[in-house]
Amino acid sequence: MRYRTRLVAGVVLAAAALGFAPIASRMAVPSAEAQNIGQRVVNGSVMDAESGAVVGATVFLRNTKTKAIRSYTSTKDGRFRFAQVDMSQDFDLWAEKEGKKSPTKTISSWDTRKDVETELKLK
Repeated sequence: MRYRTRLVAGVVLAAAALGFAPIASRMAVPSAEAQNIGQRVVNGSVMDAESGAVVGATVFLRNTKTKAIRSYTSTKDGRFRFAQVDMSQDFDLWAEKEGKKSPTKTISSWDTRKDVETELKLK
């Protein structure tokens, strides 16, 4: 009798474990790559040491994996804008003008913002 009770209990536990496994896998959190499908916009302003807008600075956006570089010339109010930036890739961003360069900023694929706003300060 004890053998039969243990056997039934084992079968019930196994069935429960197998029955719940598909449900648990459907409830899993999506990967970071799946969450970051799509495009983003990277924009901001280029400033000098006194926090004044820098006109005509070249802003670079480099894909850290492919090393492809896009560039943009800052406007009269120091603004720049890169559209259609792949959210699943990492990028480096910096500005240069007349021998001065801003520190490089990294835009990570882990960053889920669709609109990234940043300030680049020339040194």
